[in-house]
Amino acid sequence: MVIAACSGTESAPPAPPAAVAVPVANGKPINPTTPIVVDATGGTLTTVTVTNAGGKKVDGKLDANATHWTTSEDLGYGGTYTVAATAVNSDKKPTTKSFTVTTISPDDTAYANVVPSPDVVSDVGIGVGQPLVFQFTKPVQNKAEVEKHLKVTTTPAQPGAWYWVDDQNVHYRGPEYWKPGTKIHMEADVYGVDLGDGVYGAEDNAVDYTVHDSWVAKADGATELLTVFHNGEQVKQMPMSLGEPNNPSHTGPHVISEKAAVTVMDSCTFGVCQGDPGYYKETVYNDLRISNDGEFVHSAPWSVGQQGSSNVSHGCVNLSPADSQWMFDHFGLGDVVEITNSGGPPLPVWDTYGDWELTWDQWKAGNA
Repeated sequence: MVIAACSGTESAPPAPPAAVAVPVANGKPINPTTPIVVDATGGTLTTVTVTNAGGKKVDGKLDANATHWTTSEDLGYGGTYTVAATAVNSDKKPTTKSFTVTTISPDDTAYANVVPSPDVVSDVGIGVGQPLVFQFTKPVQNKAEVEKHLKVTTTPAQPGAWYWVDDQNVHYRGPEYWKPGTKIHMEADVYGVDLGDGVYGAEDNAVDYTVHDSWVAKADGATELLTVFHNGEQVKQMPMSLGEPNNPSHTGPHVISEKAAVTVMDSCTFGVCQGDPGYYKETVYNDLRISNDGEFVHSAPWSVGQQGSSNVSHGCVNLSPADSQWMFDHFGLGDVVEITNSGGPPLPVWDTYGDWELTWDQWKAGNA
């Protein structure tokens, strides 16, 4: 007897469709630094496109498994973004989804400008006393949070700390002057950072500086001499005159913040106007600003007879025309003039730049 058997072939069930998800979609507005992530499960992503309201594409990257795509650039404030993504399952059957993502709209934004301007010092560098400054265009309330996004790298490495002079200016210096030749890189990665009171960082900022040779001048009111040191070695000494007893020069390290070949100095700018006792309006040459309180190192031909013997200025360091020209030729932004025995008070820390008046412990206590 022959028994015949018959058999059939069963087909496999179809694979479930791939799923596509965008976790931040259709929810609350996100910070523009938060990446848009597209995930595929049960399959792989074949195309992902993210566009802003104007149709401009946002760059992004797909991982090696083709299951995870993420934007690789920041978004904009107050934006609406459309996400179109397609994934295929194991049967190559496509699933296409569309999503909408929105970003926060700050009440206002602020920039973190750097001082000194890189363009001004790119060719000559900065002096050893130059504090590094981020100057915000709006007040900063969340100082501790902002500090997390500020960075300074020095080569060779040197310690340093931030100090908030006020709500808009944060300065950075070390326990000692910078070493000559130091390379400095500073960053404010504040885009998307909540500065407080509805204000967010407008953009990131970064700058590089090079510290030039050390130039330090010591102005001693006891001897009426200005002694200049180049890289620690004395190279020149010249007679000078500091502020008269009624207008004594501030004591302590001063940092040059501006230089100008010619300046018209007018006492009316601080309230002593024509007809008042002590009024003056003078065209002055070889001007090195050492404080925002009107103190300069400059040429003073009218006081050459008193230079080296008595203090007769309104707070400035008076030099002869020849000596002031030498100073103007050798000193620049960030170089230091240390004033002692003038009879005046210390330069305030907030007076550009009174940073070095504070001890290192006092300075470190000024961070957020």
